[in-house]
This record gives sequence, C-alpha cells and structure tokens, in this order.
Amino acid sequence: MTHNPNIIWHPAAISKSDRQSLNGHKSCVLWFTGLSGSGKSVLANAVDEKLYRKGIQSYVLDGDNIRHGLNKDLGFQTGDRIENIRRIGEVAKLFVDSGQMILTAFISPFREDRDMVRALFPKGEFFEIYVKCPLHVCEQRDPKGLYKKARNGEIKHFTGIDSPYEAPLSPDFIIESDQTSISDGADLIINALQNRGII
Repeated sequence: MTHNPNIIWHPAAISKSDRQSLNGHKSCVLWFTGLSGSGKSVLANAVDEKLYRKGIQSYVLDGDNIRHGLNKDLGFQTGDRIENIRRIGEVAKLFVDSGQMILTAFISPFREDRDMVRALFPKGEFFEIYVKCPLHVCEQRDPKGLYKKARNGEIKHFTGIDSPYEAPLSPDFIIESDQTSISDGADLIINALQNRGII
C-alpha cells in the first residue's frame, strides 16, 4: 500500500511520555503468539488481571473478538491473515502511544508478519511471548472444537493442520503452557516486566 502524500500526520498535543508519566508506568505491547488452544487468550487475560490489580492501564486485543468487528471482513487465506496482523499492529501502536500496556492474543503464524509489527515500535516497547504447546496437546484441549472440524475438512487453512505455524526463533519470553500453569505463567511475565522497569 503506497503512502498518499496528501495525508499528513497530525502531531498530538500530549506526548507518549506525558501519558506514561500520568499513568506511572511505561507502555508497550505484549504479543502472545502460539497455536490455537495453546492458551494465549487465557494467559493474556490472566496477565491483564494482574496488571489491573496493580493499577496498570492495560487492555487485551483478542483474535476472535477483533474478527467480530474491526477485521470481520477478513478470512483465513494467507493474504487476509497478513492484513489481520497488520491492522492489529497499527491498533497496538495507537494503544502504546496512549500510554497503555496492550496485550494481543493472536495465532499470528508467520514470522515475517510478527517482525513487521515489531518494526513499528522502538526497542523495549514490543515483547514477543511464545505460548508454546505441542500440537497434540492443543488438539486434545480443542476448546472450540476447531481441530476436529479441520481434521474433518470442515475448516480450511487451519494453522497446524493445513496451514503452517512458524514458531518464533528468538522470542522475548517462552511460556510452555503444557508444563506451566496459567497463574505461574502470568507471574513469570509480571516479574519480568518489573525487572525490566516497564511496570
């Protein structure tokens, strides 16, 4: 998509650092990625709840929820998946600019797309969290019955079945959800954010 020279970015009167100072914490993206059923949404919401209890301004963008509104025009072919992540990256950037912690829970199966989003942010504002879980465990969980439908040919382009998932090569955090409880995983992330001076 080419840039229209007639559209000019309008600078805000209140800066990101001003908003961070008001909130009492830095802003950043926690980008949860992993297979369907790996526990991304549950973990992101557990972290969000812990942040809320600490008085941190935060919000979760969930893959399914976004497809009910902003991205309801997109399917699951490769091009639509790329556009899905591009839009979320831009929305996340706005949240970070507003001084908030934004947690995104999307399969986001392609490394190139995740790297594209990371490139939108300065160093220290984007953290990739790989919610690692073996495919067979995700299939056993199958909370939405999607793997069964994919195996039966009722769903096409399903990640892990007939569409690839490219695991992160150097994620900022790895939570092995088949070995770590949601509460413990959330605590690990909160502690890491505190150690890095984010919160």
